[in-house]
Amino acid sequence: MSLSRVTTFAVISALAMLSLAGSSSAQQGATPAAPSAPVAQQAPAVSQPPATLSQPAAAAAPAAASDAAATPAEREGKLLKAAAAELKELSPWTMFKSADVVVKAVMIGLAFASLVTWTIFIAKMLELTVVQRKVRSALAKIGDARSLAEAQFALGAKGSVLASFLAAAMREARLSAGISSDAGIKERAASSFAEIVRAEARRIRLGMGLLATIGATSPFVGLFGTVWGIMNSFIGISKSQTTNLAVVAPGIAEALLATAIGLVAAIPAVIIYNHFARVTKGYLELVNRASGAAGRLLSRDLDRTHVSGGQRARGAAE
Repeated sequence: MSLSRVTTFAVISALAMLSLAGSSSAQQGATPAAPSAPVAQQAPAVSQPPATLSQPAAAAAPAAASDAAATPAEREGKLLKAAAAELKELSPWTMFKSADVVVKAVMIGLAFASLVTWTIFIAKMLELTVVQRKVRSALAKIGDARSLAEAQFALGAKGSVLASFLAAAMREARLSAGISSDAGIKERAASSFAEIVRAEARRIRLGMGLLATIGATSPFVGLFGTVWGIMNSFIGISKSQTTNLAVVAPGIAEALLATAIGLVAAIPAVIIYNHFARVTKGYLELVNRASGAAGRLLSRDLDRTHVSGGQRARGAAE
């Protein structure tokens, strides 16, 4: 009987201990969950302000990074758009207006040189045409003249280089009156003729030296403008921090325009100079023909003077 009671008490005690252990374990498992719930509830409340503060910062940081990364591209895009607008309106006048002051001065100087070239061309062409026609007409008129006086009468009052030769020959004949040396008279007359030829050559070549100067220096002046413009283009490249050709193309085109204008001024000047050199040579040959015609008339007059003097001397002797 006692043994059964002891056994029963032991079983009851074991069951009580088991129940107490289960309740304690349940309380231990429930106790952390209870505080964790408020912590979880409070965590958003505590961590929410930093989250709200960090979200604009996190959004601003990528935006700033994207702006910093996109700034060169946007700058280059703007430069490309401006360059495209300039290229659409690219014309010689637009390039001249947007060029540097030095390049503008070079272009204006070359344009003035080109104007001078064409002015000289028109003036010299008219002058050479007129004087050649006069000399040919004068030579045709005195072709049948027998003396200096007859040749002067045939020419009339028309001014030409042949009239100057005839006047110089008659003056020398008058100043040498009473001198029996015909060789001396002819030599002095030939010296006067040579002075007239040289003076006519200097007069007819007036302006050709300027043509030669323009033809020789215009390409180098244009090249100077080009070098200056390209230097400015490289400076613009360093400032814009881009090597895109569309950005620097307008500046390079402005620089090359100076070389183009230099060639436009130089090439016609060289061609016109060579043309006038040939025409002037032909005119001076006509002048030499006129000088020879005047010398022949002087020689005839001198021979007639001696013939008439001999005849008078023989008549007086008879």
